[in-house]
Amino acid sequence: MPAKGVMPSPTRTPGASVATEEHHAVVLDGVRRVFAVAGGRRLGRATGTAPEPVVALDGVSLSIARGSVVAIVGPSGCGKSTLLDLVCGLQRADAGHVGAVGQAVLMPQGDTLLPWATALDNAALALRVAGTPKAQARERARTELEALGLGRFTDSRPDALSGGMRQRIAVARTLLSGAPTICLDEPFGALDAITRAEAQAWLTGTLAREPRTVLLVTHDTEEAALLADRIVVLSPRPGRVVADLPVGLPHPRRATDPGVVAVRARALDALGAAGRG
Repeated sequence: MPAKGVMPSPTRTPGASVATEEHHAVVLDGVRRVFAVAGGRRLGRATGTAPEPVVALDGVSLSIARGSVVAIVGPSGCGKSTLLDLVCGLQRADAGHVGAVGQAVLMPQGDTLLPWATALDNAALALRVAGTPKAQARERARTELEALGLGRFTDSRPDALSGGMRQRIAVARTLLSGAPTICLDEPFGALDAITRAEAQAWLTGTLAREPRTVLLVTHDTEEAALLADRIVVLSPRPGRVVADLPVGLPHPRRATDPGVVAVRARALDALGAAGRG
């Protein structure tokens, strides 16, 4: 069974369409997700007996091209993480359709590393679960950890590492899963500015060598402009798509590039308009 933190999509939503278009990896069509809340806790899908069902997502439609990086931005509580769970088959939509080509894996918020395993074995875990021989899995994991500045810490266990180090290991583990679709939930949120920039450059380089479809949830519009091909802006809850912004800039990008600054400004404008609306 896969480790928590590299979560595959075992099933699709019953009745959901599979993303069969050749150029689409993920398709969401009119997706609605409702949670029942009682005593301040989410109880799962609304059953009709919950006092006040909370609509997390409502009428969300997206088509994600294969090999593209799409950033999902929006205010806290607007359903961004829920959207990733739906794509990975970890939740079911209450209405609408969700489809994905091949396997989608999720890196949730938090590193979810195995406390008894070394950094190297944590990074290699998805490869080992997929049947890669131990030596080969470790070698591939070592290469990625060295690229992330963690070569000196491969034999360390999570309790000896900083939060930022653990987060980078979790990102490497997710990418090493080899899944065609990767869902990253605030992957660099725990990193300081310098380490975040290095990790963003590593991710861009990795995707250039091994293209994947990536859905990236972030609160950072600058990060979205630096990494993504498109930025999808969600409204305050219930989350609805209020803007879908093409980025159209070549890599590598810098935060001070005029194009990046302009895209970030458009995303901030869309967020502001959604909050006022």
